[in-house]
Amino acid sequence: MIALRASHVSAGFISVLVGYTSSAAIVFQAAHAAGATPAEISSWLWALGIGMGLTCIGLSLYFKEPILTAWSTPGAALLITGLAGLSMSEAIGIFLFNSLLITLAGFSGLFERLMRYVPKTLAAAMLAGVLLRFGLDVFVVLPTQGGLVGVMLASFLLARRWLPLYAVPLTLFVGLVAAALLGLLQAQHLQITFARPLWMSPTFSAATLIGVGIPLFVVSMASQNVPGLAVLRANGYTTPASPLIGFTGLTGLLLAPFGGFSFNLAAITAALCMSKDADVEPKRRYLAAVCAGCFYLVIGVFGATVVNLFAAFPQALIVTIAGLALLGTIGNGLASALHEEKERDAAVITFLVTASGLSLFGINSAFWGLALGMVTAALNRRT
Repeated sequence: MIALRASHVSAGFISVLVGYTSSAAIVFQAAHAAGATPAEISSWLWALGIGMGLTCIGLSLYFKEPILTAWSTPGAALLITGLAGLSMSEAIGIFLFNSLLITLAGFSGLFERLMRYVPKTLAAAMLAGVLLRFGLDVFVVLPTQGGLVGVMLASFLLARRWLPLYAVPLTLFVGLVAAALLGLLQAQHLQITFARPLWMSPTFSAATLIGVGIPLFVVSMASQNVPGLAVLRANGYTTPASPLIGFTGLTGLLLAPFGGFSFNLAAITAALCMSKDADVEPKRRYLAAVCAGCFYLVIGVFGATVVNLFAAFPQALIVTIAGLALLGTIGNGLASALHEEKERDAAVITFLVTASGLSLFGINSAFWGLALGMVTAALNRRT
């Protein structure tokens, strides 16, 4: 039996810490966009924590390789705009549809072939277009909360230079201290409470499934599962892709009625569990992912506390940490979108249409951006 080491625990803890502090605010905003009540938001966080915890522990122990899962941060960002004006039951229907597509794409073995129909440049352009407003919002709130936002921005830039791995957690910490000193925290109602799962029945409509469900699926697959597999392969792990994608999709099907909108392979945080800091022996690093899964379970159980914690934060802090956390993703999306000169026109159109917020026939801009971009790409190829 392989003994658990302190390095396994620390690597797992840091992975979960970085994952939550960099994107939990985005999930909170996505739930709020759907008009979720505090009890429903608590259920969302319960489902996400339990789902990520079980998949990390189960897949890592079964394959004896470090399999770290995560929610789709870009997917959550897409939902902030996509769920606006929709009911919670329609949102649950979208989650089920997305998880069904992921499950089928995984277990059928069609994952790689399916993604070939969507050029990577267009998927990256759509992602950058969806996330653009989060980067812009940092500077929108700057004039009204200059002290808080300015300190956080300066901290982020300095940390990116000297401690890039911890830039987001350090920025969040500095933001909390600054908010407390400025009297912006509303922590009088903060208390430790357990999360309770809440069943939310789904409803389905063609417009929401096409306009939000398909873009959520494409973004989740292209921005989470593809790089997640790449990180595994880069570290020498040859875990078969089909069961990984299939079981994360199946987990989503089971937990979507409770708010689990999407479960995917992790990439950046997964790398922490695959490094030499986790264990010098690659065959033992799966225990770091198991530890991360245990931390996910603990956080899932206390999901209601997370809700109260974010309710105590000023909106400027949440907007700023979300925008700064997505800065790298926006930059990488734009770089990938414009990398291929032959597809640059199509990528720019995809980006602009997506970022515009265009809505036609009840279908939002992410779908139209991808559709018009693919039409442009097809015309360029014919030309």
